[in-house]
Amino acid sequence: MCIFVLMQKFTIDRRNTGLFTEQQLLLTYGQDRFLPFLENIFSPDNIDRQVSLKQKWYSEEKRNRIHRVLEEHYLEVEKSEQVTFNLKKLKETTTFTVTTGHQLSLFTGPIFFIYKILHTIKLCTLLSENSREYHFVPVFWLASEDHDLEEIREVDVFGKKVRWETDQKGAVGRMSTEGLESLKSELRLFFKSGELEEIDLLLNAYQGKNLAEATFNLVNKIFGKYGLLCLNADHVELKRSFIPVFEKEVLSKFSFDAVNRSSENLMREGFKVQVKPNTVNLFYINGLKRNKILFENPDYFIQDEGTVSQNRILELLHTHPECFSPNVVLRPLYQEYILPNICYVGGVGELSYWLQIKGVFDAVEVPFPLIHARTSVLFIDAITHKKMSKAGLLLEELFLDKEELKRMKLKENSSNELDFSEIERASEQLSSELTAKITSIDPGLEKYAGAEVARLKNQIEAIQSRLIKVFKQRNEDQLNAIDAIFERLFPNGMLQERVLNLFAMCPDGKISERIDSIYRSIDPLDPDLIILMEPQK
Repeated sequence: MCIFVLMQKFTIDRRNTGLFTEQQLLLTYGQDRFLPFLENIFSPDNIDRQVSLKQKWYSEEKRNRIHRVLEEHYLEVEKSEQVTFNLKKLKETTTFTVTTGHQLSLFTGPIFFIYKILHTIKLCTLLSENSREYHFVPVFWLASEDHDLEEIREVDVFGKKVRWETDQKGAVGRMSTEGLESLKSELRLFFKSGELEEIDLLLNAYQGKNLAEATFNLVNKIFGKYGLLCLNADHVELKRSFIPVFEKEVLSKFSFDAVNRSSENLMREGFKVQVKPNTVNLFYINGLKRNKILFENPDYFIQDEGTVSQNRILELLHTHPECFSPNVVLRPLYQEYILPNICYVGGVGELSYWLQIKGVFDAVEVPFPLIHARTSVLFIDAITHKKMSKAGLLLEELFLDKEELKRMKLKENSSNELDFSEIERASEQLSSELTAKITSIDPGLEKYAGAEVARLKNQIEAIQSRLIKVFKQRNEDQLNAIDAIFERLFPNGMLQERVLNLFAMCPDGKISERIDSIYRSIDPLDPDLIILMEPQK
C-alpha cells in the first residue's frame, strides 16, 4: 500500500476481476499469443528494436513537416517549458513519440480519457529516463474527423446528464462551439464559489473557433505542464503527404483485402473482430459533411456529390487533399505515417481492432507500432469508502457477483448473531430449576411458578424478536449500501471509468492535485488494475 496525496493505492490482477474478456486480458498480459498479427509485442526489451525499425523508415522530410505543423498548432497558445522542450526535441533524429488518441468528448468525457493520457505521459518519462540515446515525447491525437456526435455530446456529471444540443452534423472537430457557454454555466452550478478557481481556468480554456481547437486548448491546459503535445491531423499539409496512400487505396482497394485476410485468421484462432472494412476506406469531407466514398464499379459515389469517376477522385486528391479523410481502418496508418511513433496506447477494447490492420501497414511498408494497454483505475471516493467500511466490504469482495455477495453477507451475519440455541437451553434449564425450587417450598405455588416461568419466556422471546428486527433492519441497510456502492463503482454494470467524469471526480474543485495524484499512481509497466481510495472523512 502506498499513499499519494490523500489516496491509497492498491492493485489487483485484471484476471481476478471478471471485468475483462479473454481477448482483452491477452492484449494486456499475453501479447505473444497475437504475434502473427503484431510486429513486436510490447515490452521494454523491444523498445530499441521498434525505434530501429522506425528510424530506418522515418525521413527527415517527415520529421520537419510534423514539427512545422505542431509549431503552427502552438503559435497562439501558452506553452509550458516542457511543451517547448519537447517541440524542440522533436526535430532531433533521436526523438520518437508515444501516441494515444480519443474522440473530442464533451468536457473530456469519461475519466479514462484522462487515464490514457497520463499513462502515455508516464510511459514516455520512464522510457526517456531509461535510455541514454533516445528521447520520447507523448502525443495526444485529436480525433477531429470523427463524425459520431451522439457518442460525445453528453457527459455525466454528479449523476446528471449535461448535453450539448446542436443541429450540426459531420466531422465534429470542425463544428462550431456555439452552445458550449451555457453548458459551462450549468457545470459551474455543481460547485461552491470557493471551489471554482481551477474549474474556471479549465472552462475558460475550453473555447475556440471549433470543437477541435477548444479540445486542444483544454487538453493543453490540463496536461501542458507534463509536456504533452496535441496534434490535429486534419491539416492540409499532412493530408498532402499522405496522397500516395490515398491513391493506392482508390486504385487497388488494398486495405479491404488486407483487413479481411487478418479478420479471417483471427476468427480462425477463436478471436473476435471489431472492424468490418469498406471497399474504399475513405471519407470525403465537404465543409462539415463527412460522407463515405462508395465504389460502384467503375465509378464512385459520394452522397451530396453524386457519381464521380476514378480520374476525378484522383484529381481531387491532388488539388484538395484536405477533403479526404481516413476511416478507422486507415486512421492508424495515417498516424504512423506522419509521426515518428513507436507505440500506441489504448484501451483493451480499442486495441482489438489494431490486430486486424497489420496487413494494411505491410502493404505500404510502414512499420507497425507496438500497441500497449492503458492503465485502468477504480476510484473509491471518501463517501464510498465510508459506506464500504460500514457495510463490512473488503476490496476483493467488490469483484464478486453483487447478488452472490449479498447472499454471502447475509449468511455471515446470521450464522452467529441469530443463533439463540444456547440462550434457549439456558432458559429451559432456568425454568425447570425455578419451578422445582418454588414447588419444593410450597407445592401449592405450582400455578404461580408456571405463570412466572411463562412471563420469563415471554420476556426472552420479546428480546429475541427485538434483536431479529434490528438484524433485519441492519442487513437491509447493508444490502442497500452494497447496491449503492456497486452503482457508484460499476454504474449500469460498467467499469466506473467509462462513466465518471473528471469534474465529478473533483467535487472540491482541486483538479490539478487529483490529476497529479493519479499520475504518481500509474506504473505503465504494471498491467494490473489500480484501485485508488480516498480516506474516510
